[in-house]
Amino acid sequence: MEALPPLEVSEEISSVFKLLGDPTRTRLLYTLLDAGELCVCDLAEATGVTETTVSQALRLMRSSGVVIGRRAGRNVFYRLSDGHVRMLLDVTRAHIDHDTSKS
Repeated sequence: MEALPPLEVSEEISSVFKLLGDPTRTRLLYTLLDAGELCVCDLAEATGVTETTVSQALRLMRSSGVVIGRRAGRNVFYRLSDGHVRMLLDVTRAHIDHDTSKS
């Protein structure tokens, strides 16, 4: 089966989808998609969660390569790592919108 990815690749794909499996992380990603780049305090305010929760989520997303940070003085500003993450979020939202319009 040519389309079947190797086990290691399947595990990496699964870990990205696990990140999206948490509503808080998903909201953070969509906030970054919309805003471009934000610090922890701005992400916390925009999503209504604590800075501690945002920091923990960003740590996971950074280690998975979904977001990257840029240090500016005492603050770190986060953004989506690349266009593939943007595309994944856009396609996922389009899929959900498509399914709800069928009902």
